[in-house]
Order: sequence, then C-alpha cells, then structure tokens
Amino acid sequence: MNIAFRTDANSQIGTGHFMRCLTLATELKQRGAQIRFVSRDLPDYLRDMLTAKDMELVALGGDAIPSTIGELKHSYWLGVSQEQDAQATIQALSDRTRDWLVVDHYALDARWETALRGTARKIMVIDDIADRQHDCDVLLDQNYYADMHNRYTGKVPAHCQLLLGPCYALLRDEFRKMRDQVKPRTGPVKRILVFFGGVDADNYTGLAIKALVELALKDIQVDVVIGAQHPCRSEIEAACAANGYVCHVQTSRMAELMVNADLAIGAGGSASWERCCLGLPTLAFCTADNQQKQLADAAQEGLLYAPSIVTDWAAAIKRHIIALFENDHLRWHLSRRAIQTVDGRGVLRIIGTLACSGIEMRRADVDDSAKLFEWRNHPRIREVSRNADIIDWHDHQRWFAAVLADSEKILLIGQRLESTIGVVRFDKQGDEAEISIYLVPDAASSGLGQSLLKSAEQWLVLNHPEISKIYAHVLGGNERSRRLFLRSDYQVESTHYLKKI
Repeated sequence: MNIAFRTDANSQIGTGHFMRCLTLATELKQRGAQIRFVSRDLPDYLRDMLTAKDMELVALGGDAIPSTIGELKHSYWLGVSQEQDAQATIQALSDRTRDWLVVDHYALDARWETALRGTARKIMVIDDIADRQHDCDVLLDQNYYADMHNRYTGKVPAHCQLLLGPCYALLRDEFRKMRDQVKPRTGPVKRILVFFGGVDADNYTGLAIKALVELALKDIQVDVVIGAQHPCRSEIEAACAANGYVCHVQTSRMAELMVNADLAIGAGGSASWERCCLGLPTLAFCTADNQQKQLADAAQEGLLYAPSIVTDWAAAIKRHIIALFENDHLRWHLSRRAIQTVDGRGVLRIIGTLACSGIEMRRADVDDSAKLFEWRNHPRIREVSRNADIIDWHDHQRWFAAVLADSEKILLIGQRLESTIGVVRFDKQGDEAEISIYLVPDAASSGLGQSLLKSAEQWLVLNHPEISKIYAHVLGGNERSRRLFLRSDYQVESTHYLKKI
C-alpha cells in the first residue's frame, strides 16, 4: 500500500499536525505501507525524524506570495495559493497513484482536494475546526465536541465516512502500552508536568514556570518539556536549573513523564488526548483560537480543567493551580473521566478504516479446531454469544466438521504476522450473509476489531461478489459489538425486546 501525507510544521503552525500524521504513518509503515511526506519549510529536526523512520520526503518550494492570499482564515499558513500548492503536490506525487492521500492542513479545502483526486484512489482529511468544504472519502476529527456529529453536515460529500471523537485520537504506541499501568489519580500532588506544545511561540512555558516559582510549593517535583526549536529555550533551561526543575528538550519519554505526574499544566490540541489516555488531570489553557471550543466542550464533559476567562494570565495560573491542589476529589474525577473516554487505540481504528491493518484472512481448516474450541469457551467470548453455555468437545467437533463441509458457511481466521487476531463466520443465504465475529481473547488482538471486520468484508467482496448485503445480530448487552458495527457503517434495521415472565 502506498500512502502520501500533505502537512506542514513551522513557528506559525506548530508541530502538532506533523506529529499526528507521523504517528499514523509510523503504524502504517509497520504494516508494510510505503510512506511519502510532502511538506513545505519543514524544520531540520523533523526532516531527521522522517529519515530515521525511512520515510520519503518531497520538500515543496516557497514562492514570494503575500500572506493575505486566499479567503480561508488560515490561508497565510500555506505561503502560496491553493492552486500553486496543488500543482506542486501533483508533481511531487506524479511517479505513481497512491492508495491514500492524507491531508492535514487548515489552509487547504475542497478545491485543493478535488484537484488532487488523480493522485490517489482515496483522500482522507484530518481536521479540527470544521470551517470549510472538503472533497474527501474519510474525515477524521479526533477532538471532543458537544456537537461533533453535526459539525461537518453539508461540508463533506454524502459518501464520506466520519471518524469523530477521542476514540480516534492519533496517539503513539507508547501511550497505549503504558495505559494499563495507570489508575485514576488519588492523593496529594507530588509531581507536575508542564508542556505547551512543540513550538510554544508565545512562551506560555515561561509564564507557567514563573507562576510555579512564585507559589513556592513545597516538596513538589516539576518536569518541563519543550521542543528543540522553542524560541526561549536557553531562558527556560536556565530557569529550570535555578529552581531545581527538570527540563526535557525534544524528549521521547513523554508517556513516561505523564504516567509519573499527578497534575499537568499545558495547552489544548493533541496533547490533551495523550494526557487523557494516561489519566493525567490537566489545567489547560487556550493558546490558539482553534482550541477555544475544543477546551470548553472537553471541560464541560469533565475531561480537563480549563478556565473560561483568563485576563491576567499570571494571576490566573496561580489561582487555578491552587484550586486543583486543594481538591483531591476534582482531580480524581478528571482522571477517571479521561481514562474512560480515551483508550489509546485510535490509530488502530483508523488503520482498519484505511484497510491497511496487515491482517490477512484465510479459511479455517481441521488444524484450527482445538484453538477455536479453546477461544469459544473463554468467558469473554461466551458472554457475548447467543449460547453462553460451555461447549462440549465432541459437540464442538461435530459443529466444526459440519461448518467446513457446508458451502453456505464461510469460517475465516484473521492473522497478522505470527499472531492470530480473530475469527469471522459468514452464513450465506442468497445474496445476503450474516456475520459472526470475535477477537482472540488476548492482548495481541486488543483494539483490532474494526480492522478484522474490514479485512473480512474485503475477503468476502473478492471471493463472493454475489453477496450484496451483510447483516449482524448483536445481543442487547453487547455494547462493544454494537459500537463496532455502527463505526463500520452498519445501519440499525430493527430492535428486538424480550421479557421473561
């Protein structure tokens, strides 16, 4: 699979757009995808990241175009017109047709995307602000908004699949792995983490350090994280050294620092979902206009603590730090709600949507019988099965042999590398098929339900083109399966109710 990314990073844009694209690209490359980034004026240290990950970069040139060109609010981010950028990007991708073009740029809209249609089979847009039209097949907005299911109404094509909310947050693998180590925070604050993004052009980091110094909190460890290109790097490093704080520059230990912290002070954006994934209570401040609604809605949902009015920033940060310090119950509530909302598996869900999960489907054979017997009788599988009883071995053997011999039943095993991911069965009837699906009950398959489902659907389309409709039966209490099918564009056809008397 060949996938291209169009995104930029600089002192105006910040590094968030690039980093979340890199997170997705890294996971895709691990599954065999060929990756090419197309970017303009990318800083050297970000170029080095792509080189280290063996990803291609085509650097676009910058023309002397007035910053006011274009009517979009963020048109000046591009440095050229959309038409010029489209032509340059088409040239950068002219050697072959990509399977996907992923676009993450507030200065590009449907006009640019339509012009790029010939370069890729499908286009995915990553957006946060819902302020323009898009011509795309998939749109991802990983932020929480109270009205997130209506924000893109009339702004995307009818066929566009929407991936909305923090369950799709583009978090690096270490956040998902370390999530199992955390529980909702309890007890006093002993360690604070300060991070205002990879660029922080207005130096909110320095203001936060000043506030913490003036508060003179006792027995508190402070970790400060900044990017390599921070405009006030030397001053921040000096302030940290003078006050016994630890300054981390361009660290690769962000997940570890979040796990060890009891409270974070920072901005909105992608880092919000990293902190939520690891249950870190956060005092969040808006550092960009596009963060205002995100932070307000997330705060109303109890995912973070965000002051709604900040006139005197220095006084506000001190006042609200004290408020959180003195309220163990509030910090516990923020931590618990955050963990419940963000599970760190967003990248896996997106990869499933892009059909680049690396999962291969094969027909089950006689050698699979023993393993299927073991999995089917696992408590997690039985609780969501129509028959929740433990299956007898001889009954299982008869059933398994009958399924393999029945041309109307298709039993598939999903595998990735050396791991078995799950089991899918299709029961055909005319041009329809009923699907039954479960993941192997171990850690290797966790979060891969949508990827397994998508891979099985593709197998069915290729091998049984006569099937035009798939339907699923989900038990009333099986909320996980209900979410899986709804996220995969299945529609609720009817609802059955049962009352025992």
